[in-house]
Amino acid sequence: MVLLIVRHAESVENADKYNGFYQDPRPYDGFAAQLISRQVVGLTPRGFLQAQWLGAVLPTLGRARRNVYTSTYRRAIDTALIAFPDLCAPWPRRTSLLDEQHYGDATYMTKDELYVAYPELAAERRLRKHQWVAPGGESLADGVTHRAAEFIDLARSDLAGASSVVAFTHQTAVVAARSLLERRPLPEILAEEKQAKTPNAAILRYELRNYRFVKLPTITPMVDDG
Repeated sequence: MVLLIVRHAESVENADKYNGFYQDPRPYDGFAAQLISRQVVGLTPRGFLQAQWLGAVLPTLGRARRNVYTSTYRRAIDTALIAFPDLCAPWPRRTSLLDEQHYGDATYMTKDELYVAYPELAAERRLRKHQWVAPGGESLADGVTHRAAEFIDLARSDLAGASSVVAFTHQTAVVAARSLLERRPLPEILAEEKQAKTPNAAILRYELRNYRFVKLPTITPMVDDG
């Protein structure tokens, strides 16, 4: 019984982060930025190839019967639909439990712009990244981790019914899920992610044994630009 957590394939934001959506000053307000992040940001050609690679690899992992979930963001949904083009309803099922961290009014602000706009958040953003909350947003420690915990409970229930579970999600949700599944503090996971961020389209694998999840080796995509 295996839980597979997949970071979405490469998006246009991932590929050209500081020349695209993150600009100083930001050319749109916080509400528009949130809509762009959720509804507009799609995959690059490389991301499309990564999603096709996932379509070849994921069916070989776990049981043939699988429940597939995605966040409500376009880049995660597109990754799932390319990887599993022939799923029957209700799969893939969209759930906000797998959503990216909600940065509220600070969505797509550069750090410099954030510190100017909200100077009272600067120290917490620098020193306690897992706890800081942008206006109208959520923290990694509370909001994202609480949602991840609820999804893990859902996955555990699905796995008890003899289905594998595949979750297409985002880097911040991956961090929260790793902390819970591996029973390690968030700052420790964040320190590892700072050294080497979980790659786009990476497959994190966890096997449920005696009601506890055991980490298996992560599988990363072998997709070049050709």
